[in-house]
Amino acid sequence: MARAKGSPIAWAVLALLALLVGNVVVTPGFLSVRVQDGHLYGSVVDILRNGAPVMIVALGMTLVIATRGIDLSVGAVAAIAGSVACVSIAGAEDPTSAGAAVVAMTTALALCIVLGLWNGFLVSVLGIQPIIATLVLMTAGRGIAQLVTGGNITTVTNSAFRQLGAGYLLVPVAVLVVAAAILLVWGTTRRTALGTFVESVGINPEASRLAGVRSRTIVFTVYVFSAFCAGLAGLMIASNVSSADANSIGLYLEMDAILAVVIGGTSLAGGRYSLPGTVVGALLIQTLTTTVYTAGIPTQVTLVFKAVVVIAVCLLQSPRARAVLVRRRAPRPLVPEARASGDAPAPSAALPDPLDASGGDAGGPSSSSAHKVAQP
Repeated sequence: MARAKGSPIAWAVLALLALLVGNVVVTPGFLSVRVQDGHLYGSVVDILRNGAPVMIVALGMTLVIATRGIDLSVGAVAAIAGSVACVSIAGAEDPTSAGAAVVAMTTALALCIVLGLWNGFLVSVLGIQPIIATLVLMTAGRGIAQLVTGGNITTVTNSAFRQLGAGYLLVPVAVLVVAAAILLVWGTTRRTALGTFVESVGINPEASRLAGVRSRTIVFTVYVFSAFCAGLAGLMIASNVSSADANSIGLYLEMDAILAVVIGGTSLAGGRYSLPGTVVGALLIQTLTTTVYTAGIPTQVTLVFKAVVVIAVCLLQSPRARAVLVRRRAPRPLVPEARASGDAPAPSAALPDPLDASGGDAGGPSSSSAHKVAQP
């Protein structure tokens, strides 16, 4: 029980359960799932489907943060991927064919890998701080996406492309893709030495290099994987609405991904990460968004509501904050117990009363003793 209290994942799970219970109280049928036309429908399914882009981006972000880095460019990379895919489909000879969708998605993901190599080059070769290196692409990426779309919203009609973000195989296709990615990453990092290498680079890159770990290759790999995940998320978002808006695709996606990783228990200092915690954190972020819309909270205070909940979860995860709360709630020890333990001061009755003229020692000789000394 004490170990569970100290686990960040436990508090994230409790917060997620509290949100679900609150939604059930407000909307009794919130957890109900029905089958319609061979598809699963319900609020829970919507949370999983809409949270798929955040989960896939947070998956890549987890490995980046585990190496003591951060990737602020994932939202911009997602916008580039969605824009390139939609413009490629719109410019194809047959925009409705499956071949056009495959070529467009392959081109977009290949470009995302190149962008990941750029980030990895800046961080591992040139030694630029990760937050600065990825901030460059975060700023320039939106401009690149605007150049690709010409500043317009590009709309496409391609059923094969739409399957990625809005298709169903009983459950949403996006959820299946994310589940496969999670299993692949978990198996690669927890069943091989790759996870240990990632953690060792996060703990001490120089010591890892001296121990024979190719830290530069590890850093390159995680940034490329993060960009690939961001590109996949951008394709999901664009295919869900069959259009590309360079201004809105992936907006604030990097913040949601970082929050999901932190809530899940991954240390921003590197060297320790939790893939299950990241999944729970992403579900918590998406459930929070769904709760805002379900409860009818005005959109003007949506971000404030999310910030309050996230701060509350982070405070519960902090051992120091929990210690302060427990200390305030703990009852003060009773005075007799303190006396019995010997820590309390001597009782005040032993001290002389300066107003008592009948007797009592005020530090000097008593009146009777002084009288005896004065007598011959």
